Formats: sequence, structure tokens, C-alpha cells
Amino acid sequence: MKKLRGITIAFVLLMAAVLTVLLILAGNMRFEKRDIAAYNDQIIRITKEYEAGQSVEKLEKQYGCRIIFSTELLNEELADYYGRKAMILDFTPGGEYIGKVVWDDTEGDYEVYRSRFLRTALILWGSLLMVGILLIIYIYVRMVKPVKELSVYSTEIAKGNLDVPLPIRKNGLSDSFTESFDLMREELKAAREREAAAEKAKKELVAELSHDIKTPVATIQATCEVLEMKNRRKLEGAASGQPMEITEEELKDMTEKVETISTKTETINQIMGNVFQATMNELEQIRVNPTEESSEWIETFFGNLKNYGKIILDNRIPQCLVWMDKLRMEQVIDNVVGNSHKYAGTDIHVSFDETSDASNTFIRIRISDSGPGVDEDDLPLITEKYFRGNVAKDKSGYGVGMYLVKSYMAKQGGGLEYYNDNGFVVELYVKKV
Repeated sequence: MKKLRGITIAFVLLMAAVLTVLLILAGNMRFEKRDIAAYNDQIIRITKEYEAGQSVEKLEKQYGCRIIFSTELLNEELADYYGRKAMILDFTPGGEYIGKVVWDDTEGDYEVYRSRFLRTALILWGSLLMVGILLIIYIYVRMVKPVKELSVYSTEIAKGNLDVPLPIRKNGLSDSFTESFDLMREELKAAREREAAAEKAKKELVAELSHDIKTPVATIQATCEVLEMKNRRKLEGAASGQPMEITEEELKDMTEKVETISTKTETINQIMGNVFQATMNELEQIRVNPTEESSEWIETFFGNLKNYGKIILDNRIPQCLVWMDKLRMEQVIDNVVGNSHKYAGTDIHVSFDETSDASNTFIRIRISDSGPGVDEDDLPLITEKYFRGNVAKDKSGYGVGMYLVKSYMAKQGGGLEYYNDNGFVVELYVKKV
């Protein structure tokens, strides 16, 4: 702005100087008054010398005049001199009027002044033209060109090309704005790189976890298969009358537990496969395929959860058909109950009822604990991807559990609500058929 103000002041001063020169020139352009006495003196001398016999040509040359011998009022030559404002006096030798003496001595002065004015005007015009051209060039280089460059670079940035450097011209009118624009580009580029690095790190972390978990799971599954095979052989031997070191009932119970472990390892394998796939195709693209299932399966699943402390079913689930993906519903329930066990460490109560909205009916599953609950500041954020609240700082986890719960319930046509009520409460809404 300072430079623009300086240009404006310089232009105003230039125009004032030009106006001053024109006014001075106009003031000096004046014609001197004729000395009538001098002309009268000359006409007397001319008349005397003519009477003395001096030739007309010599007199005209000596006095710088023109002698016209004519007594006509409408003489064409005299009319021309009158039009040019020449000095014309009567020529009366011996008292007889025989013509006119003409002094046409102002034409040269007029031409001199006209030539001088024209030359001055051309110089001023040329100076203004050069100043105008230089000013246009200056404005283009300092203002228009940088704006055009900014337009080009803003288009490149809009396309996502943040590697194009913006040249910064020092002492330009837009240098501060250009520098700020380039800093913004650098910050956008750095932010994008940080985001890409963080996303890559998260994917690598999940991929590593998937790989690390698959190895022990495979070992557990192989061991379960061996135990299951041995127990079946013992059961077959018992059926044929061979003695057993343990009772048949104990053997059946052990076999049932081994089968359960084997089934769970397969479930974990499927989950880890999904997690690994999510690292390649983004977490939101995990498939959820809800089908018509009996609601009793949900109650049975809660009854089989033995590793999360005491789970108390306050009532029976309404018997009906619901829309759900069994694998995803297992993950949902396991996440919610596991969180209560990890962060509250109290008994977990589960109750069921029916509810509806304007268009659908749902089975509502209420899961509550008696722990300290979730900080009010963290409560709106616990379903955000990778968010971990204050209470989770000293606990293992990666901040995707409740995010997955919300996503899976929505993709099954249901919903999720959560709040604090003498502990932490999660309500799962499973859509009825």
C-alpha cells in the first residue's frame, strides 16, 4: 500500500508540473504592441526619399515594407494584408494619395511562437506517453503478473498439486500476499504428508497386529484339533468298554469346551482377515450382510460369555426374527461387554425390550455396568475412529472398538445409543423383520 500511495503522489506531482509549464507558456505567448510613432516616422522618410527620386525597390528593402500603388478600395492584395493584420498607412507623396505602404512584420513572430508552442506541447506529450508506458509496465510487472501467477498456482493447488513452488518477488506490491499464499501451500503440503504418514502408520499397525494374532491363533486351532481328536478316540474307546482315567461326563465337557475354543479361533481368524482387508481398502468398506435370524441367538451368545466376569441377564429376549449379521453382532457384543469389563470391572447387567420409531420396530439390548462411566468431555467422541479417552491411557487398545460398534449396527439397519447412568450404559437397537 505504501508503494501504491507513492505512485499516486508521483503521478499527481507530474500532472501538476505539466500544468504549470503549460500555464507559463501560455502566459509568455503575447504579441508586443506596435509603435505607431515609429511607423509614422518611417512613412515620412519614405515619402521624402521617394520624392527625392529613390526607387521603390530600394525603399521597400531599406524599410522592410511593401508599397502598393492602388487607389481602389477593394484591392485584392490589400485585402489579404488586412486579413493578416499588417500595418497599412496611406502613401501621399506631394500631398497626393497614390497608394499604401504595408508592413507585414508580425507573421514571423507568430510562426516563431507557434513553432515554440508546438515543440513544447510535443515534448510534454512524449514525456507523458513515456511516463504512462512505464507506469503501465510497472503496474503489470508488480501487480497484474503476480495476480495471474497466483491464479495459475491456485488452480494447481485446487487440482491437488502442492509441489509447484510460487516465485516470490521482493519489493513487489503483492509480495506479502504471495509469501503468505506460498506458506499456505507449504502448510497444506506438510499437513497432507503428515496425514498420509499417520494413515500409513495406522494401516501398518493393524496389518502387523493381524499378522501377529494369526500366528498364535493358528497354533491354538491346531492344538484344539489334536485335543478334540484324542478326546473323541477316548470316547470311542469308552463306548467299546475300555477303561478311562476320567469320567465320561468330564470327557464330554472337555470335548465341548475344545469345540467351543476351535469355533472361536475360526471367528477370530475371520475378524483378523477383515481387519487386514480394512488396511488395504479402508475400514468403512468391511462388508456387513444382515439376514433374518432368531433373536434367541443373541441371548444365547450373552450366556456363553464366560471371560468377562459376571454377566446377569435381567430378563428374557422377546422371541422374534431380526436383521443381523451374526459375525458382526458377535463383534459388537464382545466389544461392548469387553469395554465394561476392562474399564468398570463390575457385574454387567443385560436387559431386553421392544421399541419403535415412525417406520421400524427394534429389539433394544441394554448393557450397563456400575463403574465410573465416561468423562462428559469424552462422551461425544468415543465412537470416533482412533479416539481414546482419559480413562484408556493406561489400558491396551487402539480406539476402534466403539467406532466399529456404531458402524456395524448402522449397516445392519439398527442403531446405537450410550450415556452415563450410575455407570456406563450402551443400548443396541436390532431391527425386527
